[in-house]
Amino acid sequence: MKIFSDLQKYQSEKPLALSLGMFDGVHLGHKSIIDELITIADEKNLSAAILTFWPHPRFVFNPDEDLKLLNTLYEKQELIDKYAIDFLFLQEFDEDFRNLTGEEFVREILVKKLNVKYLIVGYDHVFGKNKSGNFELLQKLSSELGFEVEQMEAINIHENNISSTKIRKALLEGNIQLANEMLGYAYSVRGKVVHGKKIGRTIGYPTANIETESLKLLPKKGAYIVEVFVKNKFHKGMLSIGTNPTVNGEKLSVEVYILNFKEDIYDENITVKFRDFLHEEIKFEGLEKLIEKLDEDKMLTENFKF
Repeated sequence: MKIFSDLQKYQSEKPLALSLGMFDGVHLGHKSIIDELITIADEKNLSAAILTFWPHPRFVFNPDEDLKLLNTLYEKQELIDKYAIDFLFLQEFDEDFRNLTGEEFVREILVKKLNVKYLIVGYDHVFGKNKSGNFELLQKLSSELGFEVEQMEAINIHENNISSTKIRKALLEGNIQLANEMLGYAYSVRGKVVHGKKIGRTIGYPTANIETESLKLLPKKGAYIVEVFVKNKFHKGMLSIGTNPTVNGEKLSVEVYILNFKEDIYDENITVKFRDFLHEEIKFEGLEKLIEKLDEDKMLTENFKF
């Protein structure tokens, strides 16, 4: 997959079958679009391409909104790269771009610059200044500009349309299993292991403190069963998101206890994949009660079927 962060550097090799959108999470709804895109590209001898935006348009339109994303840009690229996509276009969502009308975007970017011959959009996709671009506009322009357009229906789980917003909501409620079901994979967080207060090692549960990206969504405060990947090796783990209220902590931290693991991994980048929610953050009366709960969590983690 070739990645272009500057559309001006792209030279059309052959016409494109393309889909556009944020693709935050690259969830099962996105997968249905990508699968259709690849099928169409093969049938019509087109290159398969995705055009996405960075930063998220909501950061531009609502700069005070505390929006967290399911994927960092790197994670999104990794997830899309698992499919047989030829080109990924990363369009900077700046002032010039946000002021393009829907029709200008179709004419100047999709048709003139990218030579799109088949366009696939999601069931609720809108684009362009003042949301002036939609499926109806695409249908209107398609015959004049010589491209075909297809609108994909929503994918449902438990009679609910899958969306990035609903996945964020599930994660913030600690509903890991529903979030993972909608994503089609286990939600993950990655980051560098940094020094913490080292309280865990004094009670037999040394933890690795993970420094995460500020734009990445963290699930609800509490304890979780996780898969931990260190140096490409899998380990079982118990992860805590919270402020450590039992020891009067104030700063939010992400800490993981890795079962049967004693290596020094400071400054290593590790990935944790969320598998189940154990319990909400608890302030215990003392360290003895905390250790009792950790022992219970450890037993549940050891018996969990990964």
